[in-house]
Amino acid sequence: MKKPTNNQVVDTIKTYHAKLVTPFAVLGIRTEEDWLTDIDYLPVDTNPLLPQTLLAKEVCRQLQAYLVEPNFMFDLCLHIGGTAHQQRVWQVIQAIPSGKTSSYAEIAMQLHSAPRAVGRACGANRIPIVIPCHRVISKNGGLGGFMNASDGDSLVIKRWLLRHEST
Repeated sequence: MKKPTNNQVVDTIKTYHAKLVTPFAVLGIRTEEDWLTDIDYLPVDTNPLLPQTLLAKEVCRQLQAYLVEPNFMFDLCLHIGGTAHQQRVWQVIQAIPSGKTSSYAEIAMQLHSAPRAVGRACGANRIPIVIPCHRVISKNGGLGGFMNASDGDSLVIKRWLLRHEST
């Protein structure tokens, strides 16, 4: 499996509080106190890890609910640092309903920004799926990028998530 090229890459220094097996990747989950801080896409052959905290257990439960029902609404406290622009982009992305998409250009117009800046904010998202950056596509209806990549396994994950939500 070709490794993604952003902050969601396997980082051997990170301590995960759970590693959840999914059809498209193993999700490395990190929490801090009462907040979800990171979900990383790890290679499918990564060993799973049972939840180490009550919050990690709840995050896994909600992710599994999403895998069964793509319209599932997450109810988690998120802690993700970012610029004011990134925070605004992530807020708009969270409002995109399951099964729907929005383009980088549409979000940029809404925020009086630029499509590339929206793309960079998507790539900086440390809590994918919960902040569903996979729902942001190119203006022409193309897939666009994902996890700061424009090809490879990252787009396989994006396609899987979009197909899952369109059923």
